[in-house]
Amino acid sequence: MLNIFNKFMTKIAVIGLGYVGLPLAIEFGKKYHVIGFDINKTRVEELQNGKDHTLEADLEGMEQAVKLHEANPDKGLSFSYDENDLKSCTVYIVTVPTPIDRFNTPDLRPLVSASEMLGRAISKNDIVIYESTTYPGCTEEDCVPVIERISGLKFNVDFFAGYSPERINPGDKVNTLTSIKKVTSGSTPEVADKIDNLYRSIITAGTHKAPSIKVAEASKIIENAQRDINISFVNELALIFDRMGIDTNDVIEAAGTKWNFLKYRPGLVGGHCISVDPYYLAKKAEILGYIPQVILSGRQVNNCIAPFIANKVLKLMIRKDHKIKGARVLILGVTFKENCPDIRNTKVVDIYHELCGFGIEADICDPWVDAEELKHEYGVPVMKTVDVNKKYEAIILAVAHEEFKTFDFEKYYNQKTVIFDVKAVVNRQWVDGRL
Repeated sequence: MLNIFNKFMTKIAVIGLGYVGLPLAIEFGKKYHVIGFDINKTRVEELQNGKDHTLEADLEGMEQAVKLHEANPDKGLSFSYDENDLKSCTVYIVTVPTPIDRFNTPDLRPLVSASEMLGRAISKNDIVIYESTTYPGCTEEDCVPVIERISGLKFNVDFFAGYSPERINPGDKVNTLTSIKKVTSGSTPEVADKIDNLYRSIITAGTHKAPSIKVAEASKIIENAQRDINISFVNELALIFDRMGIDTNDVIEAAGTKWNFLKYRPGLVGGHCISVDPYYLAKKAEILGYIPQVILSGRQVNNCIAPFIANKVLKLMIRKDHKIKGARVLILGVTFKENCPDIRNTKVVDIYHELCGFGIEADICDPWVDAEELKHEYGVPVMKTVDVNKKYEAIILAVAHEEFKTFDFEKYYNQKTVIFDVKAVVNRQWVDGRL
């Protein structure tokens, strides 16, 4: 097999330029010849203009990699939405979404579509590396056969595959791509070494070479399933302690004085990984004849937190003699986590819809969110700033954005507004309830 990972010979295509693919394309683009590919023409044009609405990109690094390509067409980073540009590449890295449908069933259409496209592009000795999170076996059982069928090439004879799970943490400017250890794997021992060396060339934290693609796939999915289950435990505690009149965060602080207690906090569980990936593992288990108990029960608990918050706020409003129908409620924050614009699988919209179902007039304020994107994805309007002259019967701090740390909760509390703190960050004396 050719030594395609010589940096002067390798041409890499990164398929999908979202939160995962773009940082990867930029880092590889500093050392190799890279095409950042996305089927979304608007997204490609945005990047060609040096902008990134996800706020995840190292824009200086992107500019550096793009200028390298402009100086030498055989190096650096360029962007494209034309799949014909992929045919000259030797390594393909797939970073497309792996969502679930409304029945919580894994939706492999983005992966299959990307695999079909690669089947039209790859040549002999090329390597396809998947980073999209999925269940063990998906790469070799679902994706590779598609490439074989379209290309007419034989797996592990004419082309090869690998899996290296993404570990991007949106909004985190400390634990970035290069500073997080990377799990790698390949379809043959030789290819596994080559893939490991490729990632090791950009990942300063080093790599961990898994013994098989399935092990690498499983390692990623249990990372998020474990967090989901741990959070579901404290969320269930919050549901129990609420009935006891005990503050869950106070309990966690007390229990946390023991050296081996893990201080997980209750909260909404959304985002691209934790609220989705456990369903991939559960579905694969069911196909194999095992019905997972702990994984699915954890998902059930976490999914009931948004309606719990909405109904708790309603009860607090009634205690303060507020009329429910026609009442005005302000929700601060709608992204799935603080200080980033990521709205994927946000559970804050579930609070919004639950409140609206009771005839409440709910407003959402979030300075980080693209209003058009939120409207398109969820049919929900959003404000960038709060109208300080508008009176609210209740305010819910749903996301602890930096901008909300100076919000005047005291003023509203003194006006008999119900203040509910999902994140446990507001001064306790101004809070009527918290998760």
